[in-house]
Amino acid sequence: MRTIKVLTTATMLCCLMACQTSTKGNPTGYDWQPLFNGKDLNAFDIKGGKATYYVKNGTITGKTAFPSPNTFLVTKAQYADFELKFEVKVADKLNSGVQIRSRFRTEAEAEGRLRAGRFFGPQVEIEAGPGQAGYIFGEATGRGWLSPEPKSKDKALKQHAHFNNGQWNHFRVVAKGTRIQTYVNGKPVADLSDVEIYKTHPKGHIGFQVHSVKDNLHPMSVSWRNIVIRDL
Repeated sequence: MRTIKVLTTATMLCCLMACQTSTKGNPTGYDWQPLFNGKDLNAFDIKGGKATYYVKNGTITGKTAFPSPNTFLVTKAQYADFELKFEVKVADKLNSGVQIRSRFRTEAEAEGRLRAGRFFGPQVEIEAGPGQAGYIFGEATGRGWLSPEPKSKDKALKQHAHFNNGQWNHFRVVAKGTRIQTYVNGKPVADLSDVEIYKTHPKGHIGFQVHSVKDNLHPMSVSWRNIVIRDL
């Protein structure tokens, strides 16, 4: 009996060590992983427009171009269910956002203004406050806002003051199944469950947007730092 107990304990310890090793060695485990290495943009592609992106002191900065359509700094990797955290600072008059589970429209999906090759999908809004930062927009989906609040006639529901203008702001995004939740500086903003967008976008790329601007507003910039993600 003693021999059996010793073997059982040893087996349990080996299994525990194997599990710990497997978790630590798995880049898509539950541990936080840097989405941006703080040094270069080798994990990304620039798509859609002519805006420029550069890295300085561990920060990604995107600068507007004119004329140019919306530009996206797109991860080469794709993500399905995840939690994403980042800090962002944006010029007061520049609209921006972070695409999640987004992809490029195929020829079969193209219709009218919804052209093939366009990067499209759910977008977490970034803009100065009081405003709609954190709500979910359907970038190039033909649906406009996915979050119901900005569609409301009640202005109090459309806007909030959680975003600190001219300062660094902390965003948290949780995407699991059909549900997308967002937080701005620790305050809950969006809690969206959208079956239709999940059908077309169950997984995809993450993209950091520099929006198109008018000539009189150019140049402006938006910056991101401390970008981390973990699989759910």
